[in-house]
Amino acid sequence: MTVTVIIRKNTYRDSVILMKLSNKVAELDGVLQAGVIMGTPTNKKFLKALNLLTEDARQASPNDLVIALDTQDEKSMAHALSEVDRLLTTRVSKDETKIVPKTLDSALREIPDANLVIISVPGIYAKREASKALKKGLNVFIFSSNVSLEDELELKQLGLEKGLLVMGPDCGTAIINNVVLGFGNVVNQGNIGLVAAAGTGLQQVSTLIHNEGFGISQAIGTGGNDLSKTVGGIMMIEGIKRLEQDDETKVIVLISKPPNQEISERVLKIAHQSNKPVVVNFLGGDIENIESQGYTAAKTLEDAATTACALVQGKQAIKNIFTASREEILSIAQSEWDRLTSNQNFVRGLYSGGTLSYEALILMTPLLEEIYSNSPLKPHLKLENSTLSKKHTCVDMGAEEFVIGRPHPMIDYTLRNQRIIKEGNDAETAVILLDVVLGYGSHDNPAAELISPIQEVKANAERNGRYLSVVASIVGTSLDHQEYHKQCKLLEDVGVMLMPSNAQAARLAALIATRGAIQDKLFEEVL
Repeated sequence: MTVTVIIRKNTYRDSVILMKLSNKVAELDGVLQAGVIMGTPTNKKFLKALNLLTEDARQASPNDLVIALDTQDEKSMAHALSEVDRLLTTRVSKDETKIVPKTLDSALREIPDANLVIISVPGIYAKREASKALKKGLNVFIFSSNVSLEDELELKQLGLEKGLLVMGPDCGTAIINNVVLGFGNVVNQGNIGLVAAAGTGLQQVSTLIHNEGFGISQAIGTGGNDLSKTVGGIMMIEGIKRLEQDDETKVIVLISKPPNQEISERVLKIAHQSNKPVVVNFLGGDIENIESQGYTAAKTLEDAATTACALVQGKQAIKNIFTASREEILSIAQSEWDRLTSNQNFVRGLYSGGTLSYEALILMTPLLEEIYSNSPLKPHLKLENSTLSKKHTCVDMGAEEFVIGRPHPMIDYTLRNQRIIKEGNDAETAVILLDVVLGYGSHDNPAAELISPIQEVKANAERNGRYLSVVASIVGTSLDHQEYHKQCKLLEDVGVMLMPSNAQAARLAALIATRGAIQDKLFEEVL
């Protein structure tokens, strides 16, 4: 075997491109392992797992390109390196007739009537590119992260001045005029408008609305920091105003983690002026306080969707903890907990969606009391090491620490699959809790990626006299190219308990892990 590591200083490549490149090189004859990555701490852990983390690789910076190869011989190594260079210099599109503009100006010459630009560049360049677009009269969708709050405020103030939307920075999802931007799902057009400071939150609500037979007029993403004290909710307020003026929108839904209190009041004051019903879903917010001010509050993303659908019909929403009856849910849960050993007591949530992870924490904490996380509800519950679970744990694997220099876990399942095996082989794990997100930007066949590790941990548990419960929810619609029902069948065939929403999946996981001990608290929960 021959291990070679080459460091190319200050050479940036997109993480998705590098993932695809690594997979292609690993398939070459004579190549045993291949890792072509940016030199981030997380990516170095990936190299370590492949036994490719040499001292040179350890010293690489996040701005350095690392090419690490293990081959059968020198000839295979030379061929692999040649292929890496070829792939790094080959255009993604081989259609020579396709025009690929290199600058904003050249793109506008090709599409002079464009009115929106998507910006996905390293964060240090995002402000420059967004400012350029705004000054040319273009709305912007800024996918880039690592942009300071001060720069975000400046961009949004410029957008307001010019009457333009600034979605982001760190905006993962939007649906404008039925066109999905970033990650998102194919949903019906309709008359429910969303303004969301939460990407997978927007996806969950929009897909549940679709699955109820209704549709979306517009879904405006603001970026997760819009409701911070510094930024002041500028784009959520602008989004409310625009949906108020939109003839197609009949009901407005606001989605966010709890905003700064002062900003929350500012946003709600604007919402109160709307002539249209407004559903407020500030996850973990004070429901009673919101309702006392005359607003329709939703505790969960599912509640937000069902309430909006009811309001469109002029009805009052009925909020249920589960769509099935108490007896049916207890029967399902007991069929799982009866097979657990006495040592299996903990839920291990492994999430690709940050908002979905946060919602699970909000819902399970009153039932399980303390849940550790890399994004905990309370500081003392923060994991010292995000790769090591402790008792009940819920990890957002889409957090910055996991995605710097590598694809998001909705795209690349490598890290999450490794974690599933690790948690599944822990004798104290009772339930593995997962989200599976379909749609644009996500993996083409996510369920197929999950099958192997789930089968492995379930088989290993059985060999060791245990049973492992796996509970999941799928965020998607029948119109998504991954085929929603196909994804359901693939997971159900390997023993995954599928629930219709993230909220229901989290509650079922808690019920199973506690062997029904929390059932009275759960079913008496006031929504």
